[in-house]
Amino acid sequence: MLKPLEILLVEDNEGDVEMVKEALEEETSLDSLSVANNGKEALDCLYKQGKFHDAATPQLVLLDLNMPQMDGKMLLRMIKQDELFMGIPVVVLTSSRAPLDIREAYALHANCYVIKPFECMKFKEAIRLVVNFWRSVVVLP
Repeated sequence: MLKPLEILLVEDNEGDVEMVKEALEEETSLDSLSVANNGKEALDCLYKQGKFHDAATPQLVLLDLNMPQMDGKMLLRMIKQDELFMGIPVVVLTSSRAPLDIREAYALHANCYVIKPFECMKFKEAIRLVVNFWRSVVVLP
């Protein structure tokens, strides 16, 4: 049996947000999904500020790199430097195949780097595989 997770999706593309939601809804477990449209909103969610005042602390972060206001790399750096959040796994979920982005993400302590497939069904399958790994194979705090 798969255990549900508290997931924070940090993504500015509404189409990608909808596909993540659909992928999670197709699973039998009832994951809780909070959505932040940029790094600043993600920080509000983590610190329970503003519209995120009652948000659950995430057990997993799915993070896009290219976003307005505060990009994914800056947010990743902030998460991994904060003792409150450094233990939360962060999955970089991006369309970037750039070797520099991949190296920088891992240097900033991303837990894994996943390139978004362009085809809808493959995108959803990638989400399910990543989330199922973190909720069924890994022991989280």
